Amino acid sequence: MTDFLYPFIEQDEWDRDALLDDLARSAESKAILSEDLRRATLAVLAPELSATARALADRFLAGGRLFAFGNGGSSTDAAGLVALFSRPPWGRALPARSLAADQALLTALANDVGFELVFSRQLLASATAADIAVGLSTSGGSANVLYAFEESHRMGLLTVGLAGYDGGAMSAAGTVDHCLVVRSDSVHRVQEVQSAVLFDLWERTQQLLADGEAHAP
Repeated sequence: MTDFLYPFIEQDEWDRDALLDDLARSAESKAILSEDLRRATLAVLAPELSATARALADRFLAGGRLFAFGNGGSSTDAAGLVALFSRPPWGRALPARSLAADQALLTALANDVGFELVFSRQLLASATAADIAVGLSTSGGSANVLYAFEESHRMGLLTVGLAGYDGGAMSAAGTVDHCLVVRSDSVHRVQEVQSAVLFDLWERTQQLLADGEAHAP
């Protein structure tokens, strides 16, 4: 079960100190890989992050709301983004909602219409053309995320996607206005760096809103 993460655990390793040393070196190596990928990704995505933040700021200034969604770890990252916007450590609190937060609604939709529609149906019921849809999928191919983008695009929402690998179906669908791709084939590194990308996006958006207020007549 652990061989793809820590292959040495599956071997005949009986020396406790040696095993702990191996684990420490493995963790350090993964941290270095994650940091290198974070720096490279933020540098490559800087122009697109600026454009995305500008689009978000414009929507928020016009009264728009942010809806975020994803599955598994991506759902947790979506909830983290919602917390940043709605309960920020600094700056303006902005309307944001996680589409995985309501367990009763999520399970009702999954039971009644199918899990592939749990996000799109919520957007259809609650969102307007003024709003923002932010979807996360490590593979770029999560069906319910893609359906949500399809519905959001049809409704006129601003659509922002985060994906890993080469962007997958998300980057090719034509329904995502801004697709931010963390180019790695490691699920763990992708999700770690996606968190950094989301924080950078929030920070840029807050700065634009602050600058707009500072220069308002």
